[in-house]
Amino acid sequence: MEKFATVRKNLEDHGFTVSEFATAAEAAAYLNGAIDGKTVGFGGSGTLQTMGLYELLSAHNTVYWHWKTEPNAARRAAMDTQVYLSSVNALAETGEMVNIDGAGNRVASTLFGHDMVYLVIGRNKLAEDYDKAVWRARNIAAPHRAQQMGKKTPCAIKADRCYNCKSPDRVCRAMVTLWEPMMIGKTEVVLIDEDLGL
Repeated sequence: MEKFATVRKNLEDHGFTVSEFATAAEAAAYLNGAIDGKTVGFGGSGTLQTMGLYELLSAHNTVYWHWKTEPNAARRAAMDTQVYLSSVNALAETGEMVNIDGAGNRVASTLFGHDMVYLVIGRNKLAEDYDKAVWRARNIAAPHRAQQMGKKTPCAIKADRCYNCKSPDRVCRAMVTLWEPMMIGKTEVVLIDEDLGL
């Protein structure tokens, strides 16, 4: 797809495996076929929720997602699975992926512990370069996620930008950039030509 030509080349130059789909339904069907008879962990992701992947994969895999069951137990179980699925808060066209996390389970699981990690990303996450990807993660994704969660942070109340607050409700406690796949396990980036998630 022309929209993803530059970012795909840069991701592949960085060592990532990349697949592209026109629709979320096509990407969901692909992942449903690729992941079978496995233990699967999910990171908190509106993208995965919109795609209905939990329901699809649960039919023939053992899936752990803290959005669906007791949060702390599910987070721990998801960290010890064969496969992990997440999205990212921003994808730079130059090939870097940025994620912000509050509990740390999502960013930790994209870095270590799984045979296979799928990062499922809609076109709305694209940013021109790394600095703009960081800006998007901090000023668009995080405030809207805090607002969805009913937090009382300045960013959630106004939903306009990061205030680098000291609130105990703060959801942006760590930021991770993926430059290349980790040395252990495999990572595939799944690009979808639809707006998905925050």
